[in-house]
Amino acid sequence: MGASSSSSVQAARKAIADRLHGLRLDAGLTAHRLSETCGWHPAKTSRIEHAKAAPSDADIRAWCRACGADDQVADLIAASRDADSMYIEWKRLQRGGLRQLQESRVPLYERTRLFRTYSSHVMPGLLQTPEYATALMAAITDFRGTPNDVAEAVEARMARSDVIRQGRARFAMLIEESVLRYQIGSPEVMAGQLGALLSAMALPAVSLGIVPFSARSRAQWVTEAFTMFDDSRVHVELLAAQVTVTAPGEVDLYVRAHARLMDMAVRGEHARRLVAAALSALAG
Repeated sequence: MGASSSSSVQAARKAIADRLHGLRLDAGLTAHRLSETCGWHPAKTSRIEHAKAAPSDADIRAWCRACGADDQVADLIAASRDADSMYIEWKRLQRGGLRQLQESRVPLYERTRLFRTYSSHVMPGLLQTPEYATALMAAITDFRGTPNDVAEAVEARMARSDVIRQGRARFAMLIEESVLRYQIGSPEVMAGQLGALLSAMALPAVSLGIVPFSARSRAQWVTEAFTMFDDSRVHVELLAAQVTVTAPGEVDLYVRAHARLMDMAVRGEHARRLVAAALSALAG
């Protein structure tokens, strides 16, 4: 799954490279001649055409001007910027602090009608208690060295999480059993979070599955955390960056992965027993 999460980005960049290559051929220019006209080394033209280097806005303008295709500039620049936005390093997303990141996603959360999530290491943001979110965001802030606005970010996350109780959307949520056991914050924080998870399982809009340690064929499904927004967009969380997947074929891959993982998960009373066992382990 890790390789597929960036393939949409590469496919988008390859499509831009192919369009630029086509413009050069249509203009009857050799790669050497185009490079000469644009004022750069032929190796740069080769890297751009083979999607080994992303062209800048200035590169695209120069390329189109050399090919007599100025009418293509705006469209190509827009496509290039879209490709860049698919892979965004966390340091860029979080450079203004965590609160701004939480608030920026409110419109997306409000218009989504079906959320499908998979969490392998921490509780899904929509289910986090304020205390759990505080402990988690404090650790993120410390690790990434971002501005410390944890209190404001937690407040924003709690406000965003209201969508789970408004009755306008459905939530098909999956977590690994290990999420119940990884201690974020103090034992009291974890106990409160596990109790809140039991309450969330009773919400009519929420379907929560837990993939148990004992799930068969589990080894081949170790994957990154992701959130699906309807059938049109997936946010994949990597250590260094967030990858946005929008290509239909790639989105479908995550739809099928979520369904497969849901088949491995336990729900209802069995899931509640796993949560209760994790609570008992904290008390012990």
